[in-house]
Amino acid sequence: MQHNDYILTLACPDTTGIVYHVSGFLFERGCNIQDSQQFGDEDTRLFFLRVHFSAPDGLDADTVRKEFAAVGERFSMQWQIRDPHRRARVLLMVSKHGHCLNDLLFRAKSGQLPIDIPAVVSNHPDFALLSASYGVPFYHLPVAQGGKEQQERQVLQIAERENVDLVVLARYMQILSPEMCRALAGRAINIHHSFLPSFKGARPYYQAHDRGVKLIGATAHYVTPDLDEGPIIEQDIARVDHSMSPETLTQVGRDVECLVLARAVRWHVEHRILLNGHKTIVFA
Repeated sequence: MQHNDYILTLACPDTTGIVYHVSGFLFERGCNIQDSQQFGDEDTRLFFLRVHFSAPDGLDADTVRKEFAAVGERFSMQWQIRDPHRRARVLLMVSKHGHCLNDLLFRAKSGQLPIDIPAVVSNHPDFALLSASYGVPFYHLPVAQGGKEQQERQVLQIAERENVDLVVLARYMQILSPEMCRALAGRAINIHHSFLPSFKGARPYYQAHDRGVKLIGATAHYVTPDLDEGPIIEQDIARVDHSMSPETLTQVGRDVECLVLARAVRWHVEHRILLNGHKTIVFA
């Protein structure tokens, strides 16, 4: 089945006439705008736009890209035109907590998330059977002492061989090297608990219980060399109280992590996220 719709995303210095020229370009070629979202940031003086449009028969993506280049150059745009029907290929990485892994595998298998998962990578063997139950190849790549560089090379080789578009750290509890972060810049998402105060180390939900927190939550963000400081994509919280055990807090927290990560992955593969310095613009 042939699809003739595309998604244009762009960022550029904010000025007058951007929407006029983009919509005029599409109108002149017989395209129909199905959905459009825009945002002008007064702080950075940048303009962001996402347009989902359909093109007439005979007008393919390569032609649109070639002809749109003049508009992009005129406004100093960073822009892309993508096929929304191309399913993203997503590599999942996990350690010993499998709730996010299981959630993403299920959402992909059941059609709730428009992605293909060509591989699961882990530094532990625990979830080999889970991956196999979904028909997904599982790679056990332990991180030996002093062997992180070699292990990361293997991960990148798998990603390249499988034409991976996105890497998701689904509770992968290893710190990626700066080299790995740069290799995956803009196409790696991490999930972690986010509390006030921030509880680091092992068993964070038990620490939260000891402090009597009233809110627990999770944050999904892009991976950068600065640990857990990449541009934030999505966050959510859940209320908790004194009657809940540490085990209950852990379960509630893991449910939030699954939801937040799934939203972040969806928005990324649907081309709804644009980077704005250390922040993101999310056209959800």
